[in-house]
Amino acid sequence: MFRLAGVAPGTVPVAVREQVDPSLLALMDSWSETPAFLLNRRLDILARNPLAASLYRGFANADNLARMTFLDPAGPAFFADWHRAAEACVANLRLALGYDANDHAALALVEELSAGSVHFDALWASHNVRGKTHEAKTFLHPEVGSLTLEFTSFDVRSAPGQQLIVYRAEPFSPSDTALRLLGTISCPVEDTADADTGAAFGR
Repeated sequence: MFRLAGVAPGTVPVAVREQVDPSLLALMDSWSETPAFLLNRRLDILARNPLAASLYRGFANADNLARMTFLDPAGPAFFADWHRAAEACVANLRLALGYDANDHAALALVEELSAGSVHFDALWASHNVRGKTHEAKTFLHPEVGSLTLEFTSFDVRSAPGQQLIVYRAEPFSPSDTALRLLGTISCPVEDTADADTGAAFGR
C-alpha cells in the first residue's frame, strides 16, 4: 500500500552477520609460521590466526585495513610504503562499491574515512579500482623490526566476497627470522571470531 501511494518507507540498513567457515578457521590456526586472515570486500578483518594478530599488534583496533591505514596513528609507521598501502585500500573500497553501490556499511566507511583523513579524500578522487592479488609488502613492526612478506589472496568459494590473505617470508631471510621471532609472541584473537560458532561480524 505504501508503494501504491508513493510514500514507501525507506529501508533501514541492519548489521550483517558474516559467517566464517569453521574448517577454514581451523586451517588458519594450524599455520603457526604463517600469518593469515580473512577479509570481506570492505576490508573488514573477519578472522585472523595468532601470528596475524601478533603482526598487527601495534594497532589500537585491528578491525578494518582501511581504518588501520588512514585513521590509526600506527599506520604510517607500520607500512614502510604507506602511500602504496593507502592507494591499495582506496582501490579495494571502490571495487567493493562496484559490486554493490548501495552497500550501506561501505558507504558509511568511505564517509568516515573522508571525514578523518585528507589523504583518503584525495586518493578517493583518483577513482582507481583494483583488488588484492600477489605481491610483497614491507612492514616495520614495533617489536621485531622490518618484515618483507609476500602475500597471496584466495577467494573463499563458500562465501562470495570473502578473501583469505596469506603472508610468507623468503626462507632463511632476515624477514623469515623476524617472523619466527614474532611467532614466539602470543596474541589473543578472541575479539575477531567466535571460536564456538565460527561466526564473525563485519562492520
